[in-house]
Amino acid sequence: MITVVILFQIELGCDEDHLALHFNPRFKDDTDGAVLVCNSKMDGCWGHEEREKHMTGFLSPFSLQIVLKLTGDVFEVEMPNGHVIKFPNRHVLEVITYVRIRGDLKLTAFKIY
Repeated sequence: MITVVILFQIELGCDEDHLALHFNPRFKDDTDGAVLVCNSKMDGCWGHEEREKHMTGFLSPFSLQIVLKLTGDVFEVEMPNGHVIKFPNRHVLEVITYVRIRGDLKLTAFKIY
């Protein structure tokens, strides 16, 4: 059996020092093992990490769909298995002008509604 692990981060905000959402699945975190980490950054300073141990759906090497929604005061991240993670819009951003995807993820589609 071969297991493929996808390592990536998605960041949304104004620029790299002002992030409303930092979404980072970690498969071998020193503290929690496999965990989803969400955070924000203001003026280059990280906020408090929110961690959730809900990692199913990230092991397919072929296709992965994650839906990110900003609904006023909260981000909703719909995972590949349908589970939704909610993360507060701590900096009350109404418009996202910065999107950054890093890691082992090839973006094939991106939609803004």
